[in-house]
Amino acid sequence: MVKKLKKNDLVKVLKGKDSGRTGRIIKIDHEKERVWVEGCNMKKKTVRAKSQNEQGGIIDVEGSIHVSNVMYLSKNSTPSRIGVKIEKGKKVRFAKQTGEVING
Repeated sequence: MVKKLKKNDLVKVLKGKDSGRTGRIIKIDHEKERVWVEGCNMKKKTVRAKSQNEQGGIIDVEGSIHVSNVMYLSKNSTPSRIGVKIEKGKKVRFAKQTGEVING
């Protein structure tokens, strides 16, 4: 399932505290089947000052979301599953709901 989603895909969060929000995928962990979505599942993280000029403190970072809780968002803003087909000798991804081919 993770193999069909890629970095920079626009997704919609289906479950959890950020359900209904949309964002781009920042990072994917294929082994644990988790994705990091821009602006969703924000966590507080303490950061140490690396030098005397920099300040440490508390910053907000994105937390991971299980891949089953996000769905690809096509261009007309409908959530869709992703399929794979062969077109002109190349393997391409497409949105099953709308049939549009996904670039990248």
